[in-house]
Amino acid sequence: MCPMPTAAVLLDTLQSLLDAEQASVFRLMRSGSPYLTRATLETRDRVERMAADTDRHAAALAALIDRLGGATRPRAVQPEEQYLAYLSLKFLLPKLAEAKRTTIERYENALRALRGASPEVLALLDAQLAEHRADLAVLESAATAAR
Repeated sequence: MCPMPTAAVLLDTLQSLLDAEQASVFRLMRSGSPYLTRATLETRDRVERMAADTDRHAAALAALIDRLGGATRPRAVQPEEQYLAYLSLKFLLPKLAEAKRTTIERYENALRALRGASPEVLALLDAQLAEHRADLAVLESAATAAR
């Protein structure tokens, strides 16, 4: 059995995941977003769902941090986001897939770092990781179809 991570390690790891969810490019992929105007309806719907999932994941992480006695930090603004409006779908979908791969890697690292954490923490991270993996499969399929 792995030792329980310290409260500081636990809260710092959860905050890092929250930061990643809040900084995700997916939060720009909302209904009516110019980024997906050339996408098929199915692709647009799925990516918009991923954007909503990003918000849900962030809210769940923030709530968990609060329940564990931590305080969340506000998200920093990313000025480079402006260029996305000018990208083609063929370029955008692989970028979204790469962002999803990075998120998956963060969750996998967090789970390794938090071995021995409470079942509540591990269950939330496992569930969100499973969603990210399913999303990646959708994005990779859509990117292949858009070629």
